[in-house]
Amino acid sequence: MSINVNGETRKKKPGFLRLLFAKLFQGKKKMSILEEEQLQSPFRTVLNNFRDNKVSMSALIVFLMIFAVALVAPYFLPLDLSYSDTSQQNLPSGRNMMSYPKGLDGKVSVISIGPSFSVGASTEGKLFIWGKTRITSKIDVKYVPANMGKIVSLVAGYDHILALNDQGKLFAWGNDRQGQAQIPSEVKQLDGIREIKAGHQSSVVLSEDGTSIFFGNSMNNDYNAFHPYQGQLAQVELTSDAVLGRTKDGKAVYLGSMKNGYSKIPENMGNVTDIAATSSTMAAVNDQGKVFVWGNISQKWKENQVPKTKSKIVAIHGGKNHYTAVTEDGEVVAWGANQYHQAAVPKSLQGTKVSAVYTGFFQNYAITKDGSIKTWGLKGYPLGSDEMGRDILTRLVNGGRMSMMVGGVAVIISTIIGVLIGSISGYFGGRIDIVLQRITEMIVSLPFLPFVMILSALIGNSMGSNQKVWLIMVILGLLSWPGLARLVRAQVFSVREQEYVVAARSVGVKKRNIVFRHILPNVISVILVSATLDFATCMLTEATLSFLGFGVPAPQPTWGNMLFGANSSIVIQNYWWRWVYASIVLGVCVICINLIGDGLRDAIDPKSQER
Repeated sequence: MSINVNGETRKKKPGFLRLLFAKLFQGKKKMSILEEEQLQSPFRTVLNNFRDNKVSMSALIVFLMIFAVALVAPYFLPLDLSYSDTSQQNLPSGRNMMSYPKGLDGKVSVISIGPSFSVGASTEGKLFIWGKTRITSKIDVKYVPANMGKIVSLVAGYDHILALNDQGKLFAWGNDRQGQAQIPSEVKQLDGIREIKAGHQSSVVLSEDGTSIFFGNSMNNDYNAFHPYQGQLAQVELTSDAVLGRTKDGKAVYLGSMKNGYSKIPENMGNVTDIAATSSTMAAVNDQGKVFVWGNISQKWKENQVPKTKSKIVAIHGGKNHYTAVTEDGEVVAWGANQYHQAAVPKSLQGTKVSAVYTGFFQNYAITKDGSIKTWGLKGYPLGSDEMGRDILTRLVNGGRMSMMVGGVAVIISTIIGVLIGSISGYFGGRIDIVLQRITEMIVSLPFLPFVMILSALIGNSMGSNQKVWLIMVILGLLSWPGLARLVRAQVFSVREQEYVVAARSVGVKKRNIVFRHILPNVISVILVSATLDFATCMLTEATLSFLGFGVPAPQPTWGNMLFGANSSIVIQNYWWRWVYASIVLGVCVICINLIGDGLRDAIDPKSQER
């Protein structure tokens, strides 16, 4: 290709990718028979023949890409086998959890955050909902009540939403199984509402006179409707199973009746100006800017490790397992759980003063002085989440590495055994051959899949997860060698009487050297093709065993047991992302390996294409 520059015609250099693909698919140079025999080694000839096969070359490139991703990606997407979060279960693919509507730009009145969705109201009182709004197959919080009017306050709970309009009327919608969205009659009769809160299957309304009203799942939440602080409250906050209050005279109080970690409120906190809560801890900040955290503090998330700030903290907010706070200088700080970077304040906010911060489960929204919105935290899952709330992409790449490792180790074991037995049986013949072939026939006669399932069930029940992974590899390897052994035996039979073998035998070369140094290198092509095809077979067998529940056990992922978790009609109909991606990757990988094996066979024996 040429281009015209200042009246001169110059050739445009092709790009790197074009050169790479041209090099890979250009095929071998046309030569005469004599030139080809003189200039090219057998390996070079096989390589050129394989490269001419565009289908096999394409399969090789695709497989190498899958293999590279499975090998490298787990370092960037580490797997936590103990992690589960029911608030994130069965979420569809996409990263739009924090894609707030443009109508909120510069007009934010309030934002509240649920597990996978967020709600907001503009200064004009207009309601906005975004994110993954579907709660169940029949409940979706995007369907709001009609004629709500101008919204002045709203909160998002675990699976429901409360909203208050400028007329003091309260609306609730979403999941109402535990009565968390059923507004009690005493709430409807209130003259004024100071604050509303929504939590895990629970809701709390705080009246203007400081009285709290709880409704929802009272069995799962420790709340005492007759606590001594009724009429004195200025603020309330909810954990997943308790309620914290702040009195008008600046005191943090527990509104339950049980003695637990929440009731052990730190002493000498002074005048408390703000309170917050995560799913399992409570926090308070006093007028000196000191933060106190108590409750069921996680050793993993360390919610009580408050970072140092240049100025005192004046406001605090809680997510599921992390806190954010705002200093009097408008600086934002965060600490606690950070698996989705929800506690990592973006650099764009450094040195920027904020007017408000809204924190929820795994997301944060900061409103700067100029009205712009800055977000950080969980944006969503590119391939969705499973029934335990785990990221499918993370499990897919880690499961790919495990599936390939199982197939690879099993093939190595079966290849070593098959080559040894086939070589010895084919070279020595006689009684040795008879004994080895009878052993081979015994292994072949075993019903492969049922026998592997029985062995896995009997031996594997007493083993840990990692031990059972190695058990599967060994079982597959020990039961997969007969086919290769017979193939090698037949090849050794065909070459053991050739001239170079007879010559080696006549000069006194040891028998084991004749077998492994002279005969095997001449049949290595057959072994290579067979091992390649067996690799795909072992991967499919592992996937079959895991799909049936006899393979690599959960929570260690493989492509097979990811499909095992999706083998129900409910999952297939409603949560397609849980089985589509794993099945596509497994299918493509196995097809590519088979095409590579076919290409190697044709490259080694070009006459096979004519048969």
